[in-house]
Amino acid sequence: MKKIKAALISVFYKEGLGEIAETLHQQGVAIYSTGGTREFIEQFNIPCVPIESLTGFPSILGGRVKTLHPLVFGGILGKRNDEVHLQEMKQYEIPEFDLVIVDLYPFEETVKNFEGNITEDESPIIEKIDIGGPSMIRAAAKNHQDVTVVASKNDYPLLQEILNNQQGQTTYEQRRFFAVKAFDVCSHYDNAISNYFNNASFITPFNKEKRILRYGENPHQSASFYGNLNEVFTQLNGKELSYNNLVDVDAAIQLIKEFDATTFAIIKHTNVCGIAQGVTLKAAWDKALAGDPESAFGGVLICNTAVDIETATAINELFFEVLIAPSFNDEAMTILKSKKNRILLQLKNTSFSTSQYRSLLNGILLQENDNGNFTDWKEEGGRISNANEKEDLIFANLVCKHLKSNAIALIKNKQLIGKGCGQTSRVDALRHAIEKAHQFKFELNSAVLASDAFFPFDDCVKIAHAEGIIAFIQPGGSIRDADSINYSKENNLVMVITGQRHFKH
Repeated sequence: MKKIKAALISVFYKEGLGEIAETLHQQGVAIYSTGGTREFIEQFNIPCVPIESLTGFPSILGGRVKTLHPLVFGGILGKRNDEVHLQEMKQYEIPEFDLVIVDLYPFEETVKNFEGNITEDESPIIEKIDIGGPSMIRAAAKNHQDVTVVASKNDYPLLQEILNNQQGQTTYEQRRFFAVKAFDVCSHYDNAISNYFNNASFITPFNKEKRILRYGENPHQSASFYGNLNEVFTQLNGKELSYNNLVDVDAAIQLIKEFDATTFAIIKHTNVCGIAQGVTLKAAWDKALAGDPESAFGGVLICNTAVDIETATAINELFFEVLIAPSFNDEAMTILKSKKNRILLQLKNTSFSTSQYRSLLNGILLQENDNGNFTDWKEEGGRISNANEKEDLIFANLVCKHLKSNAIALIKNKQLIGKGCGQTSRVDALRHAIEKAHQFKFELNSAVLASDAFFPFDDCVKIAHAEGIIAFIQPGGSIRDADSINYSKENNLVMVITGQRHFKH
């Protein structure tokens, strides 16, 4: 048990504090306090030591700096069983704070008051970002071996009960309990601030250009885009980009930036429905279109090399919404501009974002981009992949990464010949991929397969093998990985385990 001899109190919420202050005073506890809290306590004829008299420094910068001082934090952090600490505290006349009652500015409440009505003047919100409060709470919680910390008015009743029942003493278990709650308070507070700054509805209105879109995903939904599209591409032709166009354009760019060799891709509803690499851009286009010419109708097209006249002539035969390329030669541009509504975008930048946002429930999810292809390359099957198979497997895994989960990509000679995406089971995704390949008369013998997540059973490997597929790439991690690996070994199949899942929800 440790006796509370000195308390530091600095709170925003004062309801219930009076009774605690009176109890502390009756038990002979010296109370140190700040500004408004000190005035509140003194109303009960309870003496308080102003923090300014301890630090010798007044509250400055409109109250932004008042407790950030070695004499305050030394009194909180000093270890009572450390002779060096005690000697230094005596040398610098630092009081030993046994109890710290500090809460935090009402940041979340302030944000709610401004919800939907935030202007460029965000100072009322910014001023509710507490600095000294979290610092004192963390310091006291860290030193819970010696210090009791109360970080919320919700814990006043418990503290009052302990003070009454234990005559102003606390046990180590109680101090640790309060410390855990204090760290939770700080964590929640930091998350609230982070969410505020990462909330696009807050950031974009006064940091980004606003573009009113014709409508959202459907005509009855209004929509806007906040951001500078000119940093990403230049629009050379066509009608205004729609909400759905922008979503598909983003998916197309995220996909194409994965590849250095000449690549052409076709996107439909954010999924790649055709992609291939070729010696020339025209060859890549022909292979990409052949992968699923039915789905390509009305799609978003993208490539990573200049569009020449031969490719433009071939593309011009298809109805599509958008074509994105790093450049177009003059003859190609003349052909492609023949349809005035056709959107042509010259891509300038593929590194425009390191994070992804999604609004849901009553908040926003933030995550970093899914970068990279694999973390390991472990050949666990019946044989090692040959050079062509390895190239196709690497290509397949990148393509699969950009399909909605559950996802399967079938690749042959760096051409997508079948894909299944957005399915509720991996087997269904595989069956869909095989059906697509059959639909367009592709030969699956010697094809490779990529899966965005592990095979929970060996059924996918067996089904694919029956169709002639000879090599697989998947992240692994199933408790039954051995089933798929053993089947691969028994049937001389390639099985690459990457250790990196690529879910896309």
